[in-house]
Amino acid sequence: MQLLDGKLLSTEILAEMAAEVQQIVAVDSKRPPHLVAILVGANGASETYVASKIRNCELIGFRSTLVRFPETVSQAELLARIIQINSDSDIDGLIVQLPLPAHISAEAVTMAIDADKDVDGFHPSNFGKVAKGLDGFIAATPLGILLMMERYKLETKGKHVVVVGRSQIVGLPMAMLLQRNAYPGNATVTICHSHTRDIEEMCASADILIAALGKPNFIVPAMVREGAVVIDVGLQRVADASKKSGFRLAGDVDFEAVAPKTSYITPVPGGVGLMTICGLLANTLKAYKANYKAKYGADDQPTINSTLHP
Repeated sequence: MQLLDGKLLSTEILAEMAAEVQQIVAVDSKRPPHLVAILVGANGASETYVASKIRNCELIGFRSTLVRFPETVSQAELLARIIQINSDSDIDGLIVQLPLPAHISAEAVTMAIDADKDVDGFHPSNFGKVAKGLDGFIAATPLGILLMMERYKLETKGKHVVVVGRSQIVGLPMAMLLQRNAYPGNATVTICHSHTRDIEEMCASADILIAALGKPNFIVPAMVREGAVVIDVGLQRVADASKKSGFRLAGDVDFEAVAPKTSYITPVPGGVGLMTICGLLANTLKAYKANYKAKYGADDQPTINSTLHP
């Protein structure tokens, strides 16, 4: 069993991006990429996620701006701010941290973000481009997983991949990407969900099992074949009286029980979550270069060591 070490890999990728940003700013005399994050309310998990994104922006030399709204903000006010950000050519990427309060439509917010600044990859335009094999922003978590597969040289061609979970931000784009005629890809993909019959047997048939359903420790040893690759997207707080905080972080996979059966497995934490941030920042760098090209006619392309942003 080998760990798919998101901490080690993300450090490597972020260092590459930092070197490129330094080149952009110091040598090419351009402004750095600029990411704006909007946070509504004071959800503890959302605060943590956004703080991590902002911290990593600063680490690699991006400019970052955090826009806060109270939980009581109206949908109209939030959408107006998004439209204002869309029109600012000095802003390259925009994310709105989910979940949102019940009175605000996440769909309306997603649709309001300019697709060219949608570095989370949630806009239907980007989702459609991914489905068609065109150049768009890949959703940040699937992009992070692809980067991980690429860097660890995991074989996907001809493999049976089972994706547990069908969300539009992880499960569905992940399935589309892994069946495309490219690397990572050329796999036979099955999507499982809450209504899948014989889900245990289906998972146990996978060469690569991707768990993205949000249920702690759902994947147990009987659902994993010997030598499978297991990628755990889940990240939940579960009660743990032995911890000072009163909780611990758990994934969708019962790691301790499942790990001995696998060839590769991601830990939680320290796996996919850190790669998601890499995906987000890689998208922001891509958006920056497209924005700069549109504004000044420069023909720059991302140079991080990846085939995912041709």
